Amino acid sequence: MSRAPRTRCVKFSRVPSFSKMTNVADTVLASKMSGMRAFLSDRRDLLRGYFSAVSGSAGRLVFSLAYFILLANSLTISDFGLFATASAGGVMLSRILAFGFMSPLYRAASVKPLLIGVFTGGFIMMSVLSLPVLAAASLVTYHLFFGSDLPLSVFALFIVAEALLWRPFEAVVIVNNGLGKFGRGALLVIMGTALRMAAAGAFALWSDHTLAVWAFFYLAANTVTFLLAAISSYPRRRIRLRPALYWRRMGDSVTVAVSEVLFYLQSEFDKLLVLAFGGPALAGIYAIVMRLVDLTAIPIRAFSMMLVQKMMRSPEMLRGLRRKIAVEAGIFSVSTCGLLAMALVLHFFPAALGRNVSEAAPLIGLALLVPGLRNLIEYQAELLYARGQTFLRILSLAMLAGIKALVLYLLIRASMSPDTLIVWLNAAFLALYLASATFTYTVLSRPAKTF
Repeated sequence: MSRAPRTRCVKFSRVPSFSKMTNVADTVLASKMSGMRAFLSDRRDLLRGYFSAVSGSAGRLVFSLAYFILLANSLTISDFGLFATASAGGVMLSRILAFGFMSPLYRAASVKPLLIGVFTGGFIMMSVLSLPVLAAASLVTYHLFFGSDLPLSVFALFIVAEALLWRPFEAVVIVNNGLGKFGRGALLVIMGTALRMAAAGAFALWSDHTLAVWAFFYLAANTVTFLLAAISSYPRRRIRLRPALYWRRMGDSVTVAVSEVLFYLQSEFDKLLVLAFGGPALAGIYAIVMRLVDLTAIPIRAFSMMLVQKMMRSPEMLRGLRRKIAVEAGIFSVSTCGLLAMALVLHFFPAALGRNVSEAAPLIGLALLVPGLRNLIEYQAELLYARGQTFLRILSLAMLAGIKALVLYLLIRASMSPDTLIVWLNAAFLALYLASATFTYTVLSRPAKTF
């Protein structure tokens, strides 16, 4: 009897049920949606902060323009040149205040907000210690550039307004920005500029339009601005002194102070040189042109501030070449379009900004490349600060200050007419930009330093 053939059993792998497959797909989809929501939330917060900062810049731009028009047409061109130059010197000297300790204060607000009270105490202590150095530097600046044109008492009022009132006001704004309160920081900036505009309006209605009278109006506006900001918007923290903690930060603070002085030296030194070698009248025309150029930088600085804060947390965010080019192209385009629009308005309506400004109106379009190149130089300096490379920032700014001083000295000593001088400024700033870009992007390959 033959045996029936054995049937071989084959084991099939278990096929998952449709319901389980659906659950896995739902889990993956939910994970992706959660990641997308987190991504959009981060970007939404960033955009909200950026538009808050830009709104402050837009408001500041409007009030700055009104302030400029009122003041430039109330003072004579020579007096406006003296004021613009003294104010620029005051801004530069104000960076000596506290020996740069505003930098650790800002970093604390951005990274370790619980330490704001401790670092506020350090800022106050360092401000007091820096006063003799600030006074000595102010006297040297006065005798070098203003001795024959401006009384010392008037110059001192401008320095007090810029260094002891406006600079601490900037500390209030910077701390709020560090805490992410960009809207409040924007409102403070608008308030400060509006109060300066109000002071210029009151001065325009005043019977005496001398520079000495304007110095008191300017001092009063800055005093009210600082007091209102400090009372209403500074974080309520118990101020404590911890000198041992401050000394560990002083290396960074002093290098930041030096770099800030050098930054404004290369940024504002042109006004001092024009005053020294061209006289108050040429300094006035030059100051009007450069003030209109400065207005194009107001929206750009809001972007730079946001980027610096972002880079403090993510130092490698600008690693790609394409991203670097895109950011710089955007800054240059916005700056150039701003000045071009202003030049077109003044071409068809020369008296739109007043009688005194109309004398410089034909020169505005000749400086077409200056705003974009100047704003890019400022942006590149901020990149080094954001990555904690403060000593390299000093080297960069010292190099730029030397190049700018030499080039402008040669241009002014060539006895050029104002329009020729403005045209050659484009080439001067192009040379400065190339030097800055070469240095900055060469050293960005080094590791960043954290707080």
